[in-house]
Amino acid sequence: MFEHILGNKKIQEQLEQVIKNHKISHSYLFVGTEGIGKKEIAKEFSKAILCLNEPPYCNTCKSCIEFDTQNNPDFKIIEPEGNTIKIEQIREMQKRIFEKPIISNKKIYIINNSDKMTKEAQNCLLKTLEEPPEYVTIILIATNENAFLSTIKSRCLIIHFQDISEKDLKKYLEKKGIILKNDLLLKAFGGSIGKAISLQNKQEEYIQIYDMLINLKDEDIIEIMKKAQIIYNKDEIENILQYMNNILLELAKEDYRYANCIEIVENTKKRLQSNANYDMNIDNMLLQIKAQIK
Repeated sequence: MFEHILGNKKIQEQLEQVIKNHKISHSYLFVGTEGIGKKEIAKEFSKAILCLNEPPYCNTCKSCIEFDTQNNPDFKIIEPEGNTIKIEQIREMQKRIFEKPIISNKKIYIINNSDKMTKEAQNCLLKTLEEPPEYVTIILIATNENAFLSTIKSRCLIIHFQDISEKDLKKYLEKKGIILKNDLLLKAFGGSIGKAISLQNKQEEYIQIYDMLINLKDEDIIEIMKKAQIIYNKDEIENILQYMNNILLELAKEDYRYANCIEIVENTKKRLQSNANYDMNIDNMLLQIKAQIK
């Protein structure tokens, strides 16, 4: 079923057994880091549920063929509109959900990035999760489990996905012809294939961040600020700060002072999320890290 999907083999095996034993739940919550294959696994799982023949799936029935051409009327993926999934999108799903399947015996709805549902959208979805039609399965895909109402989580079978190992990520990248200039760059990917693909052309920038961190205690703050210009890139800051913490964690194994720097980075993340002054917070972070390890 999942031959082409890297990582989370135990979950793959678990879902295969669910299909073989015909014990499919009405609602699932797939939780884990962005870009580790949750959506791909959800789609394969959906295809198997909808298949008209024996599990896992046959690739030849009408359901499978239309699934592969993205034309299966019994399968729907809901994505955020802008930054959120709105109540209107859930209401539209609810209108369709009580229509009987057309091809298969089941209907599948995937709500991708479902942790971006507004509170109103979640409350609206709750009505469906409480009394779903017997032929419907809803799969929520998310990175932040805490974003959901407890009543939503209590009605879903929650499956926690693991980050992909650095070893497996490296093998995957090599198969794709992507050669890393430094294995420490694997820490920038945070166990995510999605990040690995998106950051493959930014290797030099991440090597620069690493060099800046390991030389921090030996250089004056003016020189550090010059080398740290990449950190002032707002579009990349979430990846950059996580990469910094991954490197600091490695450095802390040799020098305990770097462990305190991780908290400094985490506090910077929180302030930036609350829309604090961007450049000032990055300046303060670098000054605090420098003071911590001098």
